[in-house]
Amino acid sequence: MARTRPPILEPPGPGRAIIEPEDLHQRRRRIPARVVLCFFYEVIEELAAQGEVTRITEVRGEGPPIPIYAAGQGRRRVTLCWPGLTAPYAAAVLEELIARGGRAFIACGGAGVLDETVGVGSVILPDAALRGEGTSYSYQRRGRYSRPHPDALRALRAACREAGEPYRTGKTWTTDGIFRETPALIRQRKAEGCLTVEMETAAFFAVARYRDVVFGQVLYAGDDVGGDEWNHRGWNRMGQRRRSLLDLALAACRKL
Repeated sequence: MARTRPPILEPPGPGRAIIEPEDLHQRRRRIPARVVLCFFYEVIEELAAQGEVTRITEVRGEGPPIPIYAAGQGRRRVTLCWPGLTAPYAAAVLEELIARGGRAFIACGGAGVLDETVGVGSVILPDAALRGEGTSYSYQRRGRYSRPHPDALRALRAACREAGEPYRTGKTWTTDGIFRETPALIRQRKAEGCLTVEMETAAFFAVARYRDVVFGQVLYAGDDVGGDEWNHRGWNRMGQRRRSLLDLALAACRKL
């Protein structure tokens, strides 16, 4: 009989996978349980060069290894790591960090905006991620959205209030097709209430829920893809903003 259902919607079924992350990391160094995943690679490199973080181990695979750092001392110690780009890559890094002892996660990164009134650099806390990518379907069977852990969202809101940082809470659209964000599709996402678009959040939330760990994300508003033409807005040259978002993520993570 011919199969007509898209394979992405076929659930993996119960039971262990052939390769589980914990099988790969039983004898590797454990990491601090609180983890910040920071997409701003240049900010992490700057902290490392200044001696503000300590390299403790790495994630290895094809390509260069990903350094894993520790920030702070004692009970305030937090793991800091670049998670890679795109949902499959970032989800795999998250899986390996969970296998090494990570239990409470905050991710920080940038996102395109679908609403031009959201100024560049504005802080957004996603409370739902539209599952327009493929990775989350290996972890979450039902639902149009995946969602952050409520404890992580509370911690992020509290960190914003303490820092005097205005923020908006809303939906984000996670997509694999960065070059297929067509005007028609963007109109649909805007009508559904999505404020931002990025490539990892839905997968992060789904993996975290499946593995029963705490996860939240903070984004800053970057380029504008919601108008008639793309507006870059210099979003990736906001060095101070990127550092301040990492500080916000660290503060929220230490509350978990």
